[in-house]
Amino acid sequence: MEDAPVTSEELEAEATASVDDRFVEELVSRAQAEGLQLTGEGGLLQQLTKRLLESALEGEMTDHLGYDRHDSAGKNGANSRNGKRTKTVLTDVGPVAVQVPRDRDGGFEPRIVKKHQRRLTGVDEMVLSLSAKGLTHGEISSHLAEVYGADVSKQTISTITESVMEGMAEWQARPLDRVYPVVFID
Repeated sequence: MEDAPVTSEELEAEATASVDDRFVEELVSRAQAEGLQLTGEGGLLQQLTKRLLESALEGEMTDHLGYDRHDSAGKNGANSRNGKRTKTVLTDVGPVAVQVPRDRDGGFEPRIVKKHQRRLTGVDEMVLSLSAKGLTHGEISSHLAEVYGADVSKQTISTITESVMEGMAEWQARPLDRVYPVVFID
C-alpha cells in the first residue's frame, strides 16, 4: 500500500503543532519585559529570523561534511569548516545579517540562502504586488525603506518586474488553437 502524498496544508499544520504555545508566550513576555520590540530593526522577529536561518545553514553544513560542529571526525579530514562570512538578506521582517558557514574546499552550496542570493522569496512577491497596484519603482523603493528599513534600488525592482514581464510576453506570444470549446453559464 502506497502512502498518500502529503499536502502543503498538512505540512503547515504539523509545523504549527510543533511550536509550543507556552514557549512562544514566554518568549514574547520576556521580550516585552526587557523592552524589546516585537517588530522593526533589532526586534524579536528579526532576531528569531536570524537565529533560524543560521541554525538551518549550520545544519546544511553538517549534512554536507558528514559530521557535527566541533566533532573530532572533522580533524585531519579532506574537507572541514573554514569560518563564516556575513551576508545581509532582505526578508519579510526586514534586512537580516546572517553568518554563512564556509568549508575549506569551497564546495558547500547552501539551499536555504543560496550563494549570491540577497532576497528571500517573499520580497519578490511584495515588489510584484506593489507594481501590479500601479506604484512606480521609486514608490516601491520608498515603501520598502519606510516599512522594512530595506534599501532596495530602483534597478533591483526593475529587474524583478522585468523577469515577470518576460514570462508574460512569452505567454502572450504562444501559439493558439484554432478552436476553443467554451460554455457560458448565466
